[in-house]
Amino acid sequence: MELVQAVIAIFSERSAFFVQLLVEHLWISGAAIGIAVVLGGVAGVLIYRYERAAAPTLGTVNFLYTIPSISMLGFLIPFFGIGNRSAIIALTIYALLPMVRATHTGLAQIQPSLVEAAVGMGSSALHVLVRVQIPLAMPVIMSGIRNMATMTIALAGIASFIGAGGLGVAIYRGITTNNPALTIAGSLLIAVLALVVDGVLGFAERRMAEPALEREISCAAYASAAAAVLIAVSTVTYGFFGKTDVIHIATKPMTEQLIMGEMLKFVIERNTGLEARITAGVGGGTSNIHPGMESGAFDIYPEYTGTGWNMVLKEESKYSEELFPQLTEAYERRFAMRWVGMYGFNDTFGIVVRRDIAEQYDLHTYSDLQHVAHHLTFGAEYDFFERADGFPALCKAYGLDFARTVDLDIGLKYQALANKQIDVMVVFTTDGQLAAADARVLTDDRNFFPSYRCGNVVRAEVLERHPELVPVLEKLTDSITDEEMAAMNHAVESEGKEPHAVAEEFLRAKGLLI
Repeated sequence: MELVQAVIAIFSERSAFFVQLLVEHLWISGAAIGIAVVLGGVAGVLIYRYERAAAPTLGTVNFLYTIPSISMLGFLIPFFGIGNRSAIIALTIYALLPMVRATHTGLAQIQPSLVEAAVGMGSSALHVLVRVQIPLAMPVIMSGIRNMATMTIALAGIASFIGAGGLGVAIYRGITTNNPALTIAGSLLIAVLALVVDGVLGFAERRMAEPALEREISCAAYASAAAAVLIAVSTVTYGFFGKTDVIHIATKPMTEQLIMGEMLKFVIERNTGLEARITAGVGGGTSNIHPGMESGAFDIYPEYTGTGWNMVLKEESKYSEELFPQLTEAYERRFAMRWVGMYGFNDTFGIVVRRDIAEQYDLHTYSDLQHVAHHLTFGAEYDFFERADGFPALCKAYGLDFARTVDLDIGLKYQALANKQIDVMVVFTTDGQLAAADARVLTDDRNFFPSYRCGNVVRAEVLERHPELVPVLEKLTDSITDEEMAAMNHAVESEGKEPHAVAEEFLRAKGLLI
């Protein structure tokens, strides 16, 4: 009951936020649906007319349909970048199969005698297709569109993983900030939207079964298709060419990054008059944001020195702050990006063990894990298992061989530890939930983890175009301690405060807002 009240409250308090996400969700899914209707419809007609092409075409779209959505999004990012473009293309690919199959099936089930009669009356092939075959096949085609549209709306929720908009933003942000009410609210809106669209299309499908309305339905169908195409074209055009001269901020899917994104928006807009837009919680973090910076999709994002050294520059050596001049020089030379405004806190990694496990095996240091790791389950974010200074290097340095590993979203780690689904996990030293966790922080007795001071990476082109940004960003230098960052994270993750409210309160207390 308490959760229900929280969901109702969040709808009431943040109605404008959800309306914006709902509109974005409609644009993304509507564009994909419109493109799939046109391309899938044309493909269905072609394979009906040229039957030899039916098997390979259906086989190809069926194969694409089986690719996991996360994999598809990851594959498209190098070609189309972060954001709506990749999301729309991925959703269109998944929508093609039901559309192609429905069109082909609908045309194939038409009685040949009806087509022959139309031909015998002197109708051309195009006239027969438009005036006879498509209207007769429309109920089946409409059924396919109905199923495809519902699926696409539901699937669009995952688009937020690559920085696209829509209601998935609420779901993913709720998971990241330990706010189940936000997650449920986003999920409910997607479900309601899918049901509404399904109901509307179901009504249209039933009306199409009435022969007397055949002509009107054909016109309506073509008008709807034209509207869908216009929506798709305008959306895609906006995605490719609609970038205006604003400052595009990207953040990783971490509570403190959501807070810092809001800080950047506040200080930029209050001190420069520029507009700032945030793409919050980009899935994959640096792996997806840095390519977006290179392509110009993003202008600025908070990054960590150790991450930049190992993941971006691909340096194998352990990072220390003495290497900062080399780090910044390499960023400018290789990527035309600058580090401006070093916040002050060092969000490095740490290892914690469930308290009962730590007491059972008397664990105090990383080295203590060596003799018991084969009994334990290790949990971490997806990228920790892949990064050069992550899990493989940790195990090699301390001679660890865990019984099992579990990939976890950062927002679910503490819950998994509390539920005893994992025994050991990697944390950040500024984690807001760390103080309340029933866990023991182990000592890094061989100083394995490098420094991870946080600062802003900015495209040099943006700083040249807007030199007023430099003094504004430098105001943030040494403004946040480790303890202050942990307190802000705690306020969001444990006290239910919004990142923008926490960011504004902190900046005002520091005198950084005018």
